[in-house]
Amino acid sequence: MKRNFSRFLFAACSFFPSVIFAQSTLSGANLGIPTSAVPFLNFTPDARSGALGEAGVALGDPDANALFWNPSKLVFAKQDKGATISYTPWLRQLIGDMYYTYLAGYSKIGKNSVIGGSLMYFDLGTVNFTTAAGVAAGTFNSREYAITASFSQRLSQNFSLGVDLKYLNSNLAAGAANVGLKPGGTAAADISAFYRNEARDNATGKGIGWAFGGMISNLGGRISYGGTQQSYISTNLRLGTAFTYYADQYNKFNIIADVNKLMVPTPPEYARDANGNLIPIAGSNPTKYQIARGKDPDRGYFSAVFGSFADAPGGFSEELKEFTISTGVEYWYNNQFAVRAGYFGESNTKGGRKYFTTGIGLRLQDRFGVDFSYLLPVKQGNALANTFRISLLLNFNGSNPVGSDDDSANEDLE
Repeated sequence: MKRNFSRFLFAACSFFPSVIFAQSTLSGANLGIPTSAVPFLNFTPDARSGALGEAGVALGDPDANALFWNPSKLVFAKQDKGATISYTPWLRQLIGDMYYTYLAGYSKIGKNSVIGGSLMYFDLGTVNFTTAAGVAAGTFNSREYAITASFSQRLSQNFSLGVDLKYLNSNLAAGAANVGLKPGGTAAADISAFYRNEARDNATGKGIGWAFGGMISNLGGRISYGGTQQSYISTNLRLGTAFTYYADQYNKFNIIADVNKLMVPTPPEYARDANGNLIPIAGSNPTKYQIARGKDPDRGYFSAVFGSFADAPGGFSEELKEFTISTGVEYWYNNQFAVRAGYFGESNTKGGRKYFTTGIGLRLQDRFGVDFSYLLPVKQGNALANTFRISLLLNFNGSNPVGSDDDSANEDLE
């Protein structure tokens, strides 16, 4: 399916904070929704977390998808090496040729260290360009990608840290005639932490486990598509917890919950005159406008990113609405078959995304796995309706002692 460039710009408004600002200015309204460039960086790539309400920062039994959610979990992986590939058609209710895919792999380099790498590729489909007279002016395939290198280290029996370095590139229409866009690129980093513990009877298998995880992702420079304007990338804070109930040796339940906060400026409320027009700041070049409530989004990087927890025009109550909630429940039988369900919720004033998720998983001899998830929106007409994800997993060495918590591993940490 091909579409003209005007439709492409409309569909891609979230990539350009200036477009959102222009729309709110023309309508006389303040949307109050934080926006960023390259939002694909926060798209859920895998079907397991996709079925759990898009939660996963503290999810146990880590596989190669942990490189996205929390790479520090990988020091506790049962396998020595692993890889995954996932595929997700995107907005297929509206646009039939958008999709993203995720490829990741890791390898332990000792009892307490892991290295890994991943590629996220987002294809926005083919765009038809026309002149002002409606004459065809060629086509362009819009695409974005991020390449990530990762290192994780276990610091104690139950605690680990991880760091990622990544390069991202966004090519929405560079090289197309009369468009004026250039490819945007920048570097970024992620920082993650993970803690886990459990109390379990070895004879019966009964017991409980608990875990906590956190990750700040996409800490990096602004991105530009040409000209003087630069846009914030999708810096994100994710915090989560997981509880595991072991019914016996064969049956267990995972209950997980994540909260997310997009760490970019919240649009302020601008002052207006008696006619409803924005009031410019005298002498500003380019023109800037007086702010009635909130903070100027065009400020220093660290002030913008870490100040995003206290810049909403509506104060603390509005800040709380900028957190999204993801919850999920997962049942495993004999670590071979899983059934999953979850829920994702967002404030109506900050986007209003609300949907249920479901899915299944299968593991064969700890070497091969497949997961599938499906999204069910709360309201009809949601653009994300019928979104599905499928993921394939490979574990090259099966179970490996370097991932165990035996006494020898603990001695290496002392």
